[in-house]
Amino acid sequence: MKSKLTIFGLCWMLCLLTQNLFAQQNWTLEKCVEFATQNSLSIKQAQNQVQNAVLTQRQNLANRYPSLNASTNGNIQLGRTVDPTTNSFIQANLSSNSINLTATSPIYQGGQIRNSIIQGRYDVEALKMDAATAANNLGLNVALSYLNVLLSEEQLNNAKTRLANSRLQLGQAEKLIEAGARPLNEKLDALSQVATDEQGVIDAENQVAINYLTLKQLLQLDPATDFKIDRPQITVPADANPDAYNLEEIFTNALGAQPQIKAGDRRLESANVGIDLAKGGRLPTLGIFGNLNAFASSRAFDFTSTTMRVGQTAYINGQTVNFEIDQTIPQVAGRISYFDQINRNFGQSVGIQLSVPIYSNSRNIINIERARLNVHNVELNNQQLRVTLKSDIQNAIAGARNAKRSLEAATAAENAAKLAFDNAKQRYDLGAINALEFNTARNNLDVAQINLTRAKFQYFFNVKQVEFYQGKKITLN
Repeated sequence: MKSKLTIFGLCWMLCLLTQNLFAQQNWTLEKCVEFATQNSLSIKQAQNQVQNAVLTQRQNLANRYPSLNASTNGNIQLGRTVDPTTNSFIQANLSSNSINLTATSPIYQGGQIRNSIIQGRYDVEALKMDAATAANNLGLNVALSYLNVLLSEEQLNNAKTRLANSRLQLGQAEKLIEAGARPLNEKLDALSQVATDEQGVIDAENQVAINYLTLKQLLQLDPATDFKIDRPQITVPADANPDAYNLEEIFTNALGAQPQIKAGDRRLESANVGIDLAKGGRLPTLGIFGNLNAFASSRAFDFTSTTMRVGQTAYINGQTVNFEIDQTIPQVAGRISYFDQINRNFGQSVGIQLSVPIYSNSRNIINIERARLNVHNVELNNQQLRVTLKSDIQNAIAGARNAKRSLEAATAAENAAKLAFDNAKQRYDLGAINALEFNTARNNLDVAQINLTRAKFQYFFNVKQVEFYQGKKITLN
C-alpha cells in the first residue's frame, strides 16, 4: 500500500512539474502555428481523407494481381433427391460436403485498372494539397489572433500608463489646491479622469482576455490553461514597399506556390482520366480462371459383386429355347471414408473468359457524359480558385498600401498631438490653462497613440499577408 501511495505521489508531482513548465514557457508564433496544426480537428479530418485515398490507391494497385478464394458447403437433403455418387434419383436422406478453390486473374479490363491507378495518384495528391491549404488558412488565422493579443497587450500597457499619469496629476492637483494655486473643481476633473482611465484599463484587460480566448480556441486549448505568448518587438520590415508590389508577378508566383491551386490542377487531371475510365466500360474484358473441387457424400459406398446362374427363355424361329447366363449382383461392402472420397472426386478446370459489352441500357454512354461534365465543373472551379486568389492578392496589396498611408498619417498625428500635449503641459504648469484643457490635450495624445499602435500592427499584418502570397513563411521577424 505504501509503495502504491509513493508511485501516486511521484506521478502527481510529475504532472505538477509538467504543468509548471507549460505555464512558464511563453509561446512563440511558430510554436502556436505548429501546435494548432497538430491539434486541429479539420486538419486531422483532411489527413484522414488522405489516408483513405491512399488505401483506395493500394486497392487499385492490388486489382492488377490474381485473386484466390476457397469455399466449402455442407448440405443435408431429405426425401427425393439426387445421389451425387450415381447421379440417379433416390428416396433417401443424405448429407454431402463440397470444397472449392478458385483463382481468377485479369488480362485486359478495357484499361480501367491502369486508369484507376493513375486517377488514384492524382486524387491522393489533391487531398494532400487540401490538407496543406487547411494548414495555411489555420496559420493565417493563428498569426492574426497572435497579433491581436500583442496589440491588446500593447493597448493595455498604454491604458495603465494613462492611469498612472492621471493619478499623478490628481496628486499634483491636490497639492496645488491645498496651496491655493488651483480651484477646487480641478480635483473633481482629475478624479473624473482617473475613473475614466480605470475604466479604460478594465476594458483593455477584457480585450486581452477575449483575444487570448480566441487564440486558445484556435489551438484547441482549455480556456483555463495558464497560457502566455512571447512578446517580440513588432517592427515593419524596412525594405517593405507596398507601392512597388506587382500584382501579376505576385499572382504568378502564388499560382505555383498556393496548395489550393495545385489541388485544383490535380483534380482536373483526375477528371480527364475519369473520361478514359468511363470509356473503358464499352471495351471487352478478358480474364483467366482456374478451379479445384472435390466432394463427399454419406451415400458413397464400396461394392462387391456375386455371380449367379440365371435361367432365361428365348423364342427362336417359333421354338422356345431355355438357357442360363451368368449375372453379376453388386453388394455393399462398406462406406467410403471422407478423405478417400475427396481424393476420388477431385476435379480440376481452367478456362478463359471474354466479355463483350453490347448493350447496357445506355449506362456506359451516360457515364462518359457525366465524366465530361465533371471535367467542365472542375475547370470552372479552378477558374474560380484563380479569380479568388487574384482577388485576395489584390485586397492584400491594397490593404498594405492603405495601411502604409494610415501609418504615415497616424505617425504625423501622434507627433502633432505630442507637441500639443507638451505645450499644454507647460502652460498648465504655469497656470495658463485649466485642467479641462490639459486633459483634452492629453486625451488627444492618447487617441493618437492608440491609432498609431493599431496602424503599425495593421500595416505589419498586411505586409506579412502579401509575403505569404509571395511564398514566404509568416514570422514576426
